[in-house]
Amino acid sequence: MNAELLLMFMLGCDRAYLYAHPELELTAYEKTRYEAALAERARGVPAQYITGHQEFWGMDLIVTPAVLIPRPETEHVIETVLDLQASASGVRRPAFGPQTAAVRVSETRNPDAGCRILDVGTGSGCIALALAKELPNAEIHATDISAAALEVARANAARHHLELKIKFREADLLAGFENNSFDFIVSNPPYVGESEEDQVQLEVRKFEPRNAVFAELTGVEVIARLIPQAYAALRPGGWLVMEISGTIAEEVKHLLRDWNEVRIKPDLQSIPRVVLARK
Repeated sequence: MNAELLLMFMLGCDRAYLYAHPELELTAYEKTRYEAALAERARGVPAQYITGHQEFWGMDLIVTPAVLIPRPETEHVIETVLDLQASASGVRRPAFGPQTAAVRVSETRNPDAGCRILDVGTGSGCIALALAKELPNAEIHATDISAAALEVARANAARHHLELKIKFREADLLAGFENNSFDFIVSNPPYVGESEEDQVQLEVRKFEPRNAVFAELTGVEVIARLIPQAYAALRPGGWLVMEISGTIAEEVKHLLRDWNEVRIKPDLQSIPRVVLARK
């Protein structure tokens, strides 16, 4: 599958074209490029860093080694926010997943008007972009401590014509934001402990940005800083929505003991994946 993906990238074609032209012969230049890409993959470099692209929520996103590669599991964060927003607005949402304008029943009612959302540690911008796409009337902010990551996020916003809908800021978590100012704070924070490093895929720990994957020894250190900052920045009744792992689920629940309506949602493999809590 990786070899096929790299071949499609190198030729600039899709799978259907590749299968429809089995007689296709590569030029010497194409062979050289393809062999170089295969060598990089054999070295462990993720295919997404070789091609520079990854799909998320129906969008083709630019990715570089400066950002975590967006994963399907993170789409559960988007689903959770959209479900909470629809419930608060009294609007019935279509089934979870990327929605088109034609099926979005909430469009004419503008239920997201006045809604303010902050994506903490935006990386590639995948969460902020997906929410901007689905909630066009919301005011969305996104932060990252990495200037290089923010460059990628801004490029993705521009590619999808969402650059005017998202305000990016270089910041450590929620530094610089006013109290009681957001309806939703969302995040896919680093949540793998350094004590678990040997259980992480080699290509992840070797090539993806370490500060986006690991959170000191136990995996909850960044989340422990984020939770009180989020509580201060949320409006009364606002929601914190974070991606987590099953390893830290109970500890995160303990950290949220003073919040309301704390829930943990599993992913499609029944692994605890998203925690939500209300101020």
